[in-house]
Amino acid sequence: MIELPVIQNPKPQRTKKPDWLRVKLPVGKEYAKVRSLVDKYKLHTICESGNCPNMGECWGAGTATFMILGNVCTRSCTFCAVATGRPPEYDEDEPRRVAEAIKLMGVKHAVITSVNRDELKDRGAEIWYQTITEIKKQSPQTTIETLIPDVKGNWDALYRMISAGQEVVSHNMETVERLYRKVRPQAKYQRSLEQIKLTKDYGKRTKSGVMFGLGETDEEVYKIMDDLAAHSCDILTLGQYLQPTKMHLEVVEYIHPDKFEHFREEGLKRGLKYVESGALVRSSYHAERHVNV
Repeated sequence: MIELPVIQNPKPQRTKKPDWLRVKLPVGKEYAKVRSLVDKYKLHTICESGNCPNMGECWGAGTATFMILGNVCTRSCTFCAVATGRPPEYDEDEPRRVAEAIKLMGVKHAVITSVNRDELKDRGAEIWYQTITEIKKQSPQTTIETLIPDVKGNWDALYRMISAGQEVVSHNMETVERLYRKVRPQAKYQRSLEQIKLTKDYGKRTKSGVMFGLGETDEEVYKIMDDLAAHSCDILTLGQYLQPTKMHLEVVEYIHPDKFEHFREEGLKRGLKYVESGALVRSSYHAERHVNV
């Protein structure tokens, strides 16, 4: 009897990362300066925790996006590189340290974000308020964007977060409605839209971000743009999802730069005031441009 070889089912090949997603390694004097200040003041940045591909460019320009309230998140979003778990007690001195570092860096426009702190009654709103007021106190000429988390419908916490004088308030939708349970299991699509609308009604310039490459269709992208415009979002960032580790969602598709330009034009047609669109675009990329649009 002749034994036939056992044929293994081949593993599905991962989608190969295209050339337009290559980035330069972070180097240079300004990068080293920011690196030193971040380490000295024991600060967290979403640049590092989120594995941002633009860290070299932004830090080289003397800017960084600071992440307050620790670096452990209570959410388990399947796209995000930030650690999930029960966070330790927050540092009440953090607002001063963040403000001091921003002053020493001479930052003209600062972006502040945070992990979700669902275990806190106020969702961390008081630390948010103190951080922004302290930055304004130490660096009154610095403009500020706050990229805030989902407050789970705690609108008192929302109003406290956004009442400290920041110029732009951002809350990322991240993906289309159909993919929410898969991508943002503890979030709700309509609730995030409502948060953006309430922020605009409060009088703030509003912003959101969506990532592509998770299996969304063009029609679903058009719908989220329409929904954001209907809920008074001013600024939208569109970027390519990149899998941070093998434990996270795989990339379904790499979107060509021409398609990003198409979506930028569609967003403007649909009523958004400004659309930043490109494979390497992230929430805080070129954020200084979004203050006066």
